[in-house]
Amino acid sequence: MADEQGDNGTALDIDGAGSGPQVGVIAQYIKDLSFENPSAPAVYQWQTQPQMDVQVNIGAVNVGTDVHEVQLRIDVTANADQGVAFKVELLYAGLFALRNIPQEQLQPFLLAEGPRLLFPFARQIISDTVTNGGFPPLMLDPIDFGGLYMQKAAQAQAQATGGQAGEITGLA
Repeated sequence: MADEQGDNGTALDIDGAGSGPQVGVIAQYIKDLSFENPSAPAVYQWQTQPQMDVQVNIGAVNVGTDVHEVQLRIDVTANADQGVAFKVELLYAGLFALRNIPQEQLQPFLLAEGPRLLFPFARQIISDTVTNGGFPPLMLDPIDFGGLYMQKAAQAQAQATGGQAGEITGLA
C-alpha cells in the first residue's frame, strides 16, 4: 500500500517504508526473579501489617543496530515488627526497535516511555509471585516514569550549572 494523504494533506506512512520515527516492541522477558520468605511459617501468624519498601531502577543498553534493551528492576521488601515477611526482586526487560528517532528523543524514550510500557507486565509478575508465596496480592501503585525522567534531567542540569535540585524518589 502506498502513502496516503491525511486530513491535513500530509503523507501518512501506512506501509512502514517511510523515513519517519518508528518504534516496535520486539520482546519482553524476565531476566531474573527471586522470592524470599525467610520467616515462614511464623510469618503467617503475624498480626501486624508489613511496611513495603519499593525500589525501582531503570537501565537501557544498545544491543544492536536500532535495537535497545530497557531493563526495569523492582525490589520489594515487606518489613514487619517481627522481621522480614518477604522479599521479591524482579529484573524485567524489553527489546525495542527504534528507527529514525532523533538523538535528543532517544534517551527520554528509553528511560521514560520504555519503562512505562513494561511496568504493567512487571507489576502483574510481582503480584502473582507474592500471591504464590502465600501472601495477599501486592498491586504496586502506577509510576510516572515521564515525571521521574524530567526530575532526573532537571537535577542533572542543576548539578551541571552548579545549582541545586530536589531529591528524586522512586529511582535509585
